Amino acid sequence: PARDVVIAIGGDEEVLGASGRAIAESFEARGETPWLVVDEGGAVVDAPLPFVEVPAAMIGVGEKGAMTVRLRATSPGGHASAPPHRTAIGRLARALGRLERRPFAARANRTLLALLAAFEPRAKGRGRAMLRALRGSPRLTAQVFARLGGEPAALVRTTVAPTRLAGGTADNVLAPEAVATLNLRLAPGDRVGDVLAGLRRRIRDREVAVELVDGADPTPESRVGSPQWRLLADAVGAAWPGMLVGPYFMMAATDARHWHRFAPAVYRFAPLEMPGDLRSTIHAVDERVPVPTLARGVEFWRAVLTGLPGGSAA
Repeated sequence: PARDVVIAIGGDEEVLGASGRAIAESFEARGETPWLVVDEGGAVVDAPLPFVEVPAAMIGVGEKGAMTVRLRATSPGGHASAPPHRTAIGRLARALGRLERRPFAARANRTLLALLAAFEPRAKGRGRAMLRALRGSPRLTAQVFARLGGEPAALVRTTVAPTRLAGGTADNVLAPEAVATLNLRLAPGDRVGDVLAGLRRRIRDREVAVELVDGADPTPESRVGSPQWRLLADAVGAAWPGMLVGPYFMMAATDARHWHRFAPAVYRFAPLEMPGDLRSTIHAVDERVPVPTLARGVEFWRAVLTGLPGGSAA
């Protein structure tokens, strides 16, 4: 390669470890600014949007923020034969129901609009007309994606997902405490403090404590069309000739977020073919990568390494 290439793997990102942050901070402390940072993230997917029926290589240009929040409700407890008007579990359940009924506002960010623009030339018939209409109206885009639910909805709003519940120790004893853990992914433009306040407004119950466990704001968006972007897009073309390439704002968290503060071009792409049935196995039963797609990944990285322009930075 024409530049130094550094493999910076912390090994503990999945458990929110500090290794990735420490590596990035060591580069910043030495005044070393990488020309390009590539982490895991997007992949080659089939039908990336409900009205786009062609495969595409999705390159992440940023990632949503992440928060872990704990909701805690308490009550005196006692025997279950004489429950009070509002139990700890009942109060917590009401709070969770209020959060589900009042999701955060949907907004179309500039990366999503750029994605629609990239897909429009390849779409046909009604799909092309739909993309053209959405690209011209961010408000309509937000409304449509929110109604679609699932992954499309997560592209346009901050999401709230209860992931853990605890309360009670016996079948006939009132729980003195009920606790729920929430996992939130913050859309571009939202901030941890504002989202925390938004949770409290939606719950509307001072007897339910809303505690921030940890949180990080969304990252900036790396530029689409930069020399680094073009290098990755060309490498996709080398491994998958004719493949459509589109930007997106990643919904999961990676160690790449630690580099945005000082690196100009931070992207997320795993050169693998990941159709819907394989994406559903991520962090689930039988998570796997088919052997044939690994060869494509090798071609991608060969194209990246041989296509790097000269320079002193990594």
